[in-house]
Amino acid sequence: MTDIRIQMVGGGQMGLALAKGMIDANWAAAEEIRIVEIDPTRAEQLAALAPGAEIADEPAEAVDTVLAVKPHLVLTAASSLSAPRRVMSVAAGITTSAIEAVVRDGTPVLRVMPNTPALLGHGASGLAPGAHADDDDLAWAQGLLTSVGSVAVVTEAQLDAVTGLSGSGPAYYFLIAEAMVDAGVAAGLTRATAKLLAHQTMAGAAAMLMEGDKPASELRGDVTTPKGTTAAGLRVLEQRGVRGALIDAVAAAADRSAELGRS
Repeated sequence: MTDIRIQMVGGGQMGLALAKGMIDANWAAAEEIRIVEIDPTRAEQLAALAPGAEIADEPAEAVDTVLAVKPHLVLTAASSLSAPRRVMSVAAGITTSAIEAVVRDGTPVLRVMPNTPALLGHGASGLAPGAHADDDDLAWAQGLLTSVGSVAVVTEAQLDAVTGLSGSGPAYYFLIAEAMVDAGVAAGLTRATAKLLAHQTMAGAAAMLMEGDKPASELRGDVTTPKGTTAAGLRVLEQRGVRGALIDAVAAAADRSAELGRS
């Protein structure tokens, strides 16, 4: 029987994304992964979605563990672990010190804020070590998270900002994409055509940002001819406060993450 290398406590979207990412990137074999899920219906789904992985209703002992449960369940889940080698939590707001207080003394604890594009291997994660996590623990976590996208090491105090920016960020982009499709339909396109053009435009713009060396402001300038169509559109966005709204949205999500930690 293959030894369990890592376990995910919680089989929701993020737990599944990390498990599948590790398998797809050959970071771990499916047989080396245990997903702990107490909901029988979800457990049955996970068996089909992550074939080969062990699906269980309780954690294993002395195993590297990722806590992928909702914030209000993190400390309960952490306290149920028996001598974990190290623990990484994906929950917003719950501090490493709070988790350290309920696991075995000296256990390395790390905190990460991933996002849902990890499902496709395009995640963006912020990672912070706790008091007992050393360079080896950090390297372990970075290796895991790199299997599902990009990772930035930050201080724990910065994780609320990471939550507001990249943790919640996909929803902001989805809202923009939704609005652009509706705008295309209102301008006379079929919904299928508007969807194709809006989504590919967003994907193409993202590729230019990621694969080139120009900042967003310069790329925007390249598209904007004085007194042209793009200038007219951008003028409306500025007049309607889109830039300020996005800044406020990130701040509000970061504040909510901090509130979760305090509560």
